[in-house]
Amino acid sequence: MGKFTVDPSLAAKMHQYQIVGRAAPTPKNPTPKIYRMRIFARNVVLAKSRFWYFMKRQNKAKRSGGELLAVNELFDRSPTKVKNYGIWLRYESRTNTHNMYKEIRNLNINGAIGQLYQEMAGRHRASAGSIQIIHATTVPDEQCRRDHVLEMHDGKLKFPIIRKMPHAVKKLRTTFKANRPTTFVR
Repeated sequence: MGKFTVDPSLAAKMHQYQIVGRAAPTPKNPTPKIYRMRIFARNVVLAKSRFWYFMKRQNKAKRSGGELLAVNELFDRSPTKVKNYGIWLRYESRTNTHNMYKEIRNLNINGAIGQLYQEMAGRHRASAGSIQIIHATTVPDEQCRRDHVLEMHDGKLKFPIIRKMPHAVKKLRTTFKANRPTTFVR
């Protein structure tokens, strides 16, 4: 294990898929309406399953009487720049169904959705199966509403250096030392 490696089991890596499908053509309806959805899931199999879950609820089309036309994974255009993401979702708690809007800062939308699932599990005890993401998009700085996101928009934002190590005099510097250095400033 390196210094900055994270156990992959701790962060569920989410992927974004675009799935296109429809109910199978029948003599009664030879050209059924085609539906396209953006689905967030850990892999393709779960994404397809989620697609048919929504199709069954909204459009009365089941997997047994339907067909998938395309399954593509979507990627961010700039995965190295921090962005604000606005996510509209609904989830089932122990008592009721709730609609919610959350703002998350992350490098890409997959990371933001993974962060959302972790936060929903921690704050609201919502399991991944009970969360339905309605819409997820980038939000410009001036349209952000949540305080924990707004406080990061300051251009002069500074973080304290906690473990600053003072340099030894050039004469006393060596490559190897007999004891560990103290990394805090006295």
